[in-house]
Amino acid sequence: MSSPDLARHHPVVAAHHATSAADVQLRIADAITKFAGSMTFVYLHAVIFIGWMLFVETNPWPTLTLVVSLEAIFLSTFVMIGQNRQASFQQAKADHDFIESELELKSNTELTRAIHAMTTELHNRLPAASEAR
Repeated sequence: MSSPDLARHHPVVAAHHATSAADVQLRIADAITKFAGSMTFVYLHAVIFIGWMLFVETNPWPTLTLVVSLEAIFLSTFVMIGQNRQASFQQAKADHDFIESELELKSNTELTRAIHAMTTELHNRLPAASEAR
């Protein structure tokens, strides 16, 4: 993602993308997770498994079961990596948003107090101005 694209995103999103882009392992995990979560992955596996059962082995179940089990172990690990990263991202975004809303609340409170002080001062001066006439 280029720098102008990042400027249009939430600061935490931009930081998340920058971190992901800088770490080769995260890019690999993202690519695997993206592919494993696609229909292409499902279709490819259906074709491979059917081909395996029909043409490769006469008794494919022991070997196929082992392959599928190992694949499930690795894929579940990538799912957990993705979930952990998503949870971390959501927490960072929530923390950022909380800090921003607290700063906004503080600014609004200060502005409200300043407006109240000016209004009070204005009301204090108005009767004196009307008595002077």
